[in-house]
Amino acid sequence: MRTTLIKSLLLAVLISSCNNKAEIPVAAAPSLPVLTLKSESTATSVAYPAAIQGTVDVEVRSQVNGNLDQVLVDEGAYVRKGQALFKINDRPYREQLNNALANLHAAEAALINSDIEVDKLNPLVKNKVVSDYQLKTAKAMQKVAMANIEQNKAMVASARINLGYTTITAPVSGYIGRLYKKERSLISSADVEALTTLSDVHEVYGYFSLSESDFINFKKTYAGNTLSEKLKNLAAVELVLADNSIYEKKGVVDMIDGQFDKNTAAITVRATFPNANGILRSGNTGKVRLQIQHDDAILIPQSATIEMQDKVFAFTVNAKNEVTKTPVTISGKSDVNYLISEGLKAGDKIVLSGIDKLQEGQLIQPVTTTAKKVAQIDSKK
Repeated sequence: MRTTLIKSLLLAVLISSCNNKAEIPVAAAPSLPVLTLKSESTATSVAYPAAIQGTVDVEVRSQVNGNLDQVLVDEGAYVRKGQALFKINDRPYREQLNNALANLHAAEAALINSDIEVDKLNPLVKNKVVSDYQLKTAKAMQKVAMANIEQNKAMVASARINLGYTTITAPVSGYIGRLYKKERSLISSADVEALTTLSDVHEVYGYFSLSESDFINFKKTYAGNTLSEKLKNLAAVELVLADNSIYEKKGVVDMIDGQFDKNTAAITVRATFPNANGILRSGNTGKVRLQIQHDDAILIPQSATIEMQDKVFAFTVNAKNEVTKTPVTISGKSDVNYLISEGLKAGDKIVLSGIDKLQEGQLIQPVTTTAKKVAQIDSKK
């Protein structure tokens, strides 16, 4: 009797439990946007840190010693080639020139005396009044006088050059840097510090480096049998400024160094940018951005991926509308899209949003979305 009662109670509990389970609602499959992948042509970019220099960056130095009488320009000023920049006290050098001129005149007078002596001795030797020894001596003194003239002419020329060095002019057109010496300063040609620097920036060079692997990829990516041909086939490059804005003029990559730096294992590459308005200056920094063209590329939005343990995944959708977390390999970026080299192919379907809540094998209700709609959504973000 007691056993029968216990069995009846257990049966009642079992029936009640089954009824409660039946009352729990089954969660509906979420509706999520799904994109069918297609291969397409696109361009990706890669940016390299760059140092900006003018086509000519020259130190302006004095070639003579003296007191700096005048500074004729201001810092940051634009100057033309040949324009006077500094004036050194020239009185000592004018005196040197006057002294050299005086020595030259004395040498010229000595030559005249030598000529007279030779002219006087010629008929006397001919008539055997005096020995030819005296004539030979006079002619030797004549040659010495001529040599003295040449020597003193050189001294005059040197004095004129030094006098000219007292006015320091711009070797090129460009912008003046800091002025490190002030008026009345004593300056020397042996000074460690230059008077200033002068930069010709009508064009600027953006120097950046490629690692060995980047250089190998560079040679594989661009058409051409030689580096010169590859540079000609390379599209114009962009300069990303320090504030992440894009410089208004595009440049060209026109030089690759002849060898790798043994310390950094990198090779230097140069891009040239026009700079007629002088926006860029020597010392600027930025990034040179190279474009790489890809045919038959697979692109997916960055927002359709999730990163876990240094790996990137996308959720693919099968014919039963079940999702699978699929690892992908990213080979580049194009705007807001990733360029996929492995893991996905044309015809695959991926979930575009809500992936942070998805589980492996979960059932969804796919909402077909086009790449155009994705671009419109991304542009509004």
